Amino acid sequence: MRVLAIAPCTNEVGRIGKVIAAMPHEVTQALVIDDGSTDGTGDEARRAGARVIRVPGRRGVGAAIRTGLRVARTDGYDVAVVLAGNTKDDPRQIPLLLEPIAAGTADFVQGSRWLARRASLGPMPLHRRVATRVHPLLFTAVTGRFVTESTNGFRALSRRLLEDPRLDLDAPWLDGYQLEPWLYVRAVRLGYRTVEVPVRKVYPSSGPQTRMPPVIGWWQMLEPLARALGRQPFGVRRNTARTDAAEG
Repeated sequence: MRVLAIAPCTNEVGRIGKVIAAMPHEVTQALVIDDGSTDGTGDEARRAGARVIRVPGRRGVGAAIRTGLRVARTDGYDVAVVLAGNTKDDPRQIPLLLEPIAAGTADFVQGSRWLARRASLGPMPLHRRVATRVHPLLFTAVTGRFVTESTNGFRALSRRLLEDPRLDLDAPWLDGYQLEPWLYVRAVRLGYRTVEVPVRKVYPSSGPQTRMPPVIGWWQMLEPLARALGRQPFGVRRNTARTDAAEG
């Protein structure tokens, strides 16, 4: 399979190079979407071997991911993997996300920190621990699909899903953190096969742990669920857990 690994990031010098260096051989190309960095993030990523697309100004993580997914679709990749550019996600675990797609059993593979026998989260703030537990419960209630994780951006999408025009990810309201849960909602609602796999999510002991503003950011994560409430829900089904920018 041709695999594109997409890492949206802003001001991640000292981290993004480590992310790119750790990419496994299963990844055909690493793509960094540099969302308005001012610290040379793009240069570091390029030196590490990534393709870099710089977004003028700062549009938001959703817009950055959307740019990467568009590249995956137009350039004919079989799978798009999205991961953090700040070392929270371990690129060496990408094969875990690819396995269900390669086996033909899934089109959307969600990484879940809560499926791991020992969740190595690092110094994860308490409010984040609570929020990342509550959101999956709300997601399950809204979509009818049982999940343990719905806020983790570490995931893989098949070409079949990427090419479905019904995804409709171009709305301006998806420029922020809304896109990540909305993409999951759409995959479920369109009837695609989704599974979860256990992955690590480690918060750094120094530097910014997250760039998500505490109030606005969490509303953005909840907004897709609020918008989906009026849609016909599916019956609850458990997932099967398995061990516009210029290039520069």
